[in-house]
Amino acid sequence: MSQTIRNKAVGVETIGMTMRFGAFMALDDVSIKVPAGSFHALLGENGAGKSTLVKCMMGFYHPTSGDILVAGREVDIASPRDASALGLGMVYQHFTLVPSLTGAENLVISREKVPDIIDWRKERAELAAFMQRMPFKLPLDVKVAELAAGEKQKLEIIKQLYLGRSFLVLDEPTSVLTPGEAQEVLGLVRDMTRAGDITVLMISHKFHEVTAFADDITVLRKGKLTGTRKVSDLSQKQMAAMMIGDQPIAALDSRAEPKPDAEIVLKVKSLKAPDRTGLKSIRIEDLGVRSGEIVGIAGISGNGQKEFMEVLAGQRARHGGEVLIKGAPYASTRGEARALNVRLIPEEPLKNACAPKMTVAENIAFRTFDIDGNGKPVSWISAGAIKAFSARLVEQFKVKTASLSSPISSLSGGNVQRAVLARELTGEVDLLIVSNPCFGLDFSAVAEIRARIMRARNTGAAVLLISEDLDELLELSDRIFVMSDGALVYETPVAQAIVQTIGEHMAGHH
Repeated sequence: MSQTIRNKAVGVETIGMTMRFGAFMALDDVSIKVPAGSFHALLGENGAGKSTLVKCMMGFYHPTSGDILVAGREVDIASPRDASALGLGMVYQHFTLVPSLTGAENLVISREKVPDIIDWRKERAELAAFMQRMPFKLPLDVKVAELAAGEKQKLEIIKQLYLGRSFLVLDEPTSVLTPGEAQEVLGLVRDMTRAGDITVLMISHKFHEVTAFADDITVLRKGKLTGTRKVSDLSQKQMAAMMIGDQPIAALDSRAEPKPDAEIVLKVKSLKAPDRTGLKSIRIEDLGVRSGEIVGIAGISGNGQKEFMEVLAGQRARHGGEVLIKGAPYASTRGEARALNVRLIPEEPLKNACAPKMTVAENIAFRTFDIDGNGKPVSWISAGAIKAFSARLVEQFKVKTASLSSPISSLSGGNVQRAVLARELTGEVDLLIVSNPCFGLDFSAVAEIRARIMRARNTGAAVLLISEDLDELLELSDRIFVMSDGALVYETPVAQAIVQTIGEHMAGHH
């Protein structure tokens, strides 16, 4: 295969890479070395400088100071075109392929020079010869829109190889893949690095992938280099310590076993509701969540989880079936949620759980602003009471905000999520419904939010956790269901869970 790629694997090195945006120092004197033919992982919390470093390598940014060496020679990368000419390519977290075109069409139009009239017979013959020498097989005559996520990710990598790249940056490459697809894609990429065909720098949040596939890791923290180490020399705990420094991580509470005779708080029976397209429906036959347990729902995005969440939140009408809470019919009104102690943390909280232009204090007080300490309606709304209540919660939940009167949209993602958690987890909680609570958040925010959810469970709340992050579900849940094509297709207690089996059901092989 090596002869198909113009360049053999090349090493890339940055020396003293510094990048200032005004007064903000995004990268501070970062020197890293990614040897030719290695599989190197780049770790760090959100805002640690990972994407700034990569954008400097790829010619999107011009560093304030510092040098880049490719294959041992100092180079000037003034634009992404310069990076391409040197054999440097990037596979982004979000797909960049044109969905309405086939794989073959996507490859041909991605070239620097595309003929005005494409001779498809010649192109197809050349592509077939090229694919013969690739480590993965892909149908190039199918529209990209019809490919599974794992196939799209492979095609993104194939595109870079087709363009002659020999150093690839993979940005969170498995965020949309099932465990099986992730293993396969990263395994194939690692084989290519071992064969000396490419060098890989992978940005990742997933320690188990780094441990399984990478040779070395480099860790950035607040724009500075924490260090580069061999993966085989580090435990996951040590990796976390390099990323976060010595700030304490909220420990997950020790688990009390859920009691088998605990009250069933949430019961969903024969539920039917239309999906977003209106062409199909979601069907939940029978789901029960007991007090003191977390029931996780796994699934690849787009299999009906969002619609199920919307039904439970009262944002989507149902066609049939029942939702019962503590035996009482539930229609998701504010009054019922208050009476039955139901709390909701939807995904993308700024869009779905906040009024973005209203203040932090107002958003935190949404559940309580119109009742007094005994739960009775108040005759007038006190701005002072709202402020005092919110100030207490902001401190307790460590919400970083310029002031209580800042609009909530001015907060970072992690702090919006903390503010919503503060509102939803204060007071009596009998049922907590959560969807993708840690999406896009950094490592320490994730640990803290998961600990809060676990604490709610340990104090007797029933928790329904819908998440696309299987690691999160395995860490938190007592039982896991898999949702595929609008229905719950598989159930397993976490103690007996086999990741491969869950992955197969997620991918629809059942």
